[in-house]
Amino acid sequence: MARLAWSTRHLRWNRQQWAQVLFSDESRFGLENDDGRTRVWRRPGERMIPACVRERRAYLGGSVMVWAGISEHHRTALYHVRGNLNALIYRDQILRPQVLPIQRQIGPHAVLQDDNAPPHRARVVDAFLQQVQINRMDWPANSPDMNPTEHAWDMLGRRVRENHAPPANLQQLLVLLQQEWQAIPQANLANIVHSMRDRCNECRQNCGGYTHY
Repeated sequence: MARLAWSTRHLRWNRQQWAQVLFSDESRFGLENDDGRTRVWRRPGERMIPACVRERRAYLGGSVMVWAGISEHHRTALYHVRGNLNALIYRDQILRPQVLPIQRQIGPHAVLQDDNAPPHRARVVDAFLQQVQINRMDWPANSPDMNPTEHAWDMLGRRVRENHAPPANLQQLLVLLQQEWQAIPQANLANIVHSMRDRCNECRQNCGGYTHY
């Protein structure tokens, strides 16, 4: 299994090696606070009958998609993805202006982590990464639990909900997201990057299965 092989291969990485990785991801934030769960109300003895379930539509009121990258000592700006992300947008509006400067700050052994989404793996993207000499980390499919950026998104969402009144529109939501993204202490981002060894160890213990992260 690819996840098991990946975790085993990276289990012995030290803190300095993980510090050279720029972890990246996209995420979507809704205007209304919806955690994606379906609530069930029932009295003792009732089973999960349809009358007890209230369905909710995800991202009611609209949403914004954002992209960002984090490392132990650095972060990119929070980039607003307008419309659908494609390979050219990823290359020209994310990799070139956002990733390349951070990779140079990290140093000659910097590594980019992104997932296997089609825009990330397009030929034009591969050619650009080779041209500018950005090393890419191989990444097992279906492994959001191994990406510390997922926890950064959780931090960001909590900060927006806890520190501000609900935004009235998508532009206000985007401004709050960008404001709170810059306000997250770098030490908090470093802590989740430091969890990579534990993530690899747990994945290996679960024989490639999912972790609690």
